[in-house]
Amino acid sequence: MKSKNTYWLETVVCSARKGVDVRLERMLEARQEMRRRTEGCVRAWVSRSIDGQPMFLLQAIYDDEDSWRRSAKRVSEELDSRDGGIESLLGGPPLVGIFALNSENIDLESP
Repeated sequence: MKSKNTYWLETVVCSARKGVDVRLERMLEARQEMRRRTEGCVRAWVSRSIDGQPMFLLQAIYDDEDSWRRSAKRVSEELDSRDGGIESLLGGPPLVGIFALNSENIDLESP
């Protein structure tokens, strides 16, 4: 793995409309899997709220901005165009952020 000082960390918190949480979770999992398969995406995962609420945390680590853009474009072109996207399943606007992640704070070599 190439030596880097920082990575891009994408964080999204969203919630499902009533009754569509299982469908939203499947769609979020598919999107994170596609991100994992995109060059420059180091890790990607989705987690559901521990208390069972229909709230989800999505995070992905990218090498750089270009990797993040490539991943977003791929999801849009290959998944959103096919299934209509996740917007209609959301209970409100998602909270989205991109952060600088210092490489010293994570161990990417361990499984």
